[in-house]
Amino acid sequence: MCSHQPPCPPADSADHEAARVVASHPEQGWSLLCNGVVVFDDTGELLPEGRTVEPRRPALV
Repeated sequence: MCSHQPPCPPADSADHEAARVVASHPEQGWSLLCNGVVVFDDTGELLPEGRTVEPRRPALV
């Protein structure tokens, strides 16, 4: 999916959120990254193969 240099980290790498945004929809609360990951404003994610990543909530003190 990534055609620029240097290439974005793949969706299965630990730093996949460092990929470039290719489509942004702030009015809907999500962005599509170059590696196919959809990131949501609540920090949740949808990976290209359909797996979800739960939002990361701050620890309550």
